[in-house]
Amino acid sequence: MRVVLFGATGMVGQGVLRECVRDAGVTEVLSVVRKPGATPSRVGDTDVAASGKVRELVAPDFFDFSGVEYEFAGFDACFFAIGVSTFAVKAEEYPKITRDIPVAAARSLVRANPDMTMVFVSAHGADETETSSAMWKRVKGETENEMLRAGFARAFVLRPLGIVPMHGIQSRTGLYRAVYGMMRPLLPALLRSLPRYVTSTEGLGRAMIAIARNGYPKQRLEAADISAVARDASA
Repeated sequence: MRVVLFGATGMVGQGVLRECVRDAGVTEVLSVVRKPGATPSRVGDTDVAASGKVRELVAPDFFDFSGVEYEFAGFDACFFAIGVSTFAVKAEEYPKITRDIPVAAARSLVRANPDMTMVFVSAHGADETETSSAMWKRVKGETENEMLRAGFARAFVLRPLGIVPMHGIQSRTGLYRAVYGMMRPLLPALLRSLPRYVTSTEGLGRAMIAIARNGYPKQRLEAADISAVARDASA
């Protein structure tokens, strides 16, 4: 399977990248970045560069991929893991990053390869009715709807709740790093005791690969669905 990956520098994206490199069935990863060298050469315990699987595609304008969309031809799936917290950016920037970038990417991906499968990482609480008074829920829901109707052969939306970073992966957000640091002794227990609500970067990555390969009975997967797919993929 050949995959396109958006968001390799983030916590979720690093987890997906690690699992793609370690999965024998994934033969190529095209990492789409803004600047040369942005793709991690190593993710925790995994040497990404040495795998020979990962190729970097520099797209200077993340709101218009038309100039590089020919590169997307021939790939089987796209894993989209770009995201930002509302407190990390100004209110007017949040929809641009959360909605406009993935929509621009989806349009180019579909033009280049409509047979592709899209696996899009959203968030627990996203409102697909687009009526929530909470801006982030509404924008997330709008984005989900755009991805599902973009024209992909198959499209799936993942709504994780708690995500535990594993294998040396860290969040780029300072607050999250601090919280994870304080909770580190409790994280293994949370994974074991709350599988309906908590997954790991490893589990999320494995679930995304499995969904791209095998599909899923519904297009929107909640945290419990993600954990179930991850368990089956690890069995």
